[in-house]
Amino acid sequence: MSDTPPPTPPRGYSARTEAVQALGHVDAGTRAVVPPLHVATTFLRDPDNQYRSGYVYGRPDNATVREAEAVIARLENATAALAFGSGMSAAVATFLALRPGDHVVAPKVMYWALRNWLLTDAAEWGLRTDFVDMSDPDALRAALRPGETKLVWLETPANPLWTITDIAAAAALAHAAGARVAVDSTGATPVLTRPLDLGADLVMHSATKYLNGHSDVLAGALATRREDDFWARIQRVRRSHGLILGPFEAFLLIRGMRTLHLRVAAASAGAMELATRFSNHPAVHQVLYPGLPAHPGHAIAARQMRGGFGGMLSIRLRGGAQMAIRTAARVALWKRATSLGGVESLIEHRASIEGPDTPCPDDLLRLSTGIEDVEDLYADLDRAMGS
Repeated sequence: MSDTPPPTPPRGYSARTEAVQALGHVDAGTRAVVPPLHVATTFLRDPDNQYRSGYVYGRPDNATVREAEAVIARLENATAALAFGSGMSAAVATFLALRPGDHVVAPKVMYWALRNWLLTDAAEWGLRTDFVDMSDPDALRAALRPGETKLVWLETPANPLWTITDIAAAAALAHAAGARVAVDSTGATPVLTRPLDLGADLVMHSATKYLNGHSDVLAGALATRREDDFWARIQRVRRSHGLILGPFEAFLLIRGMRTLHLRVAAASAGAMELATRFSNHPAVHQVLYPGLPAHPGHAIAARQMRGGFGGMLSIRLRGGAQMAIRTAARVALWKRATSLGGVESLIEHRASIEGPDTPCPDDLLRLSTGIEDVEDLYADLDRAMGS
């Protein structure tokens, strides 16, 4: 048997193919088709005291983490990616790379924990944040302060109302004012939207959700269009604050991304079917899903999302908050739990979670469609609403 390892496939395959094969890397020592798990925290110096391997210490340097980052960069058509211990730490690192006094524009509808952080810790850090309706370009234009605004943060589709922002239009406005654009694309995933291709500078994922897809890993990720000084500051923040992803979590994340395209396609198809059917359900007075033609952002979503509209939707019930809470209590197949993007379907009354300052109506249930049989999912929720 030859000791020469199989060659790494050349670039040029689709992102789906390369994600499935974890970039096609084969372990040189064992010829394993699954990337190995590296857990070492320190690395041997060369005789002249250098680190030519590129690995110094486990906090910033781990081969399994770098492998996961390489897959994410390929999925997002990015020049580089960084993995973090959670989506929240990835987002916070982006804002901490700004300077005290910098101005930020963020959406009124966005991940509630990050919104609260911007209102509290970020304000104490010295960042000034305006929250606007990002589905309205005029509102963004009015909020921008040329020379002062350094970052425009977008989330599309925006959790939990699933509003749509035109990434290309927002990027054009932000860049004209001298600001960078970062997009939380957790709900869309790179399968459906690649924000960097639409003009964004950074893209963020709570990789806990769809990228991993099995509800067993906390992880976050950032990908960048270019490796500039701002990206270097983000790297320093991750290193100095210890916002790292462990190697075992990176190993599981790689495993999850190998089936990303299949899972997102199945979840999107299921969500579209449920959204259509619940639109005609007597207990439902509104379905929030960008795949529906009646959704105000449908035309933009159809233009910037490829192959589907995602696995997330929300329904508003005619019986108000009490009806919504009772419905969530009566389901059997859907799981009453926070989070999204796993293979199992989840249901949650978001207003109860987010508190009195939430923009979420109290009659709303957020649904994360998994990959179960859609007929079973519909029947379970139909029974819960009608019982």
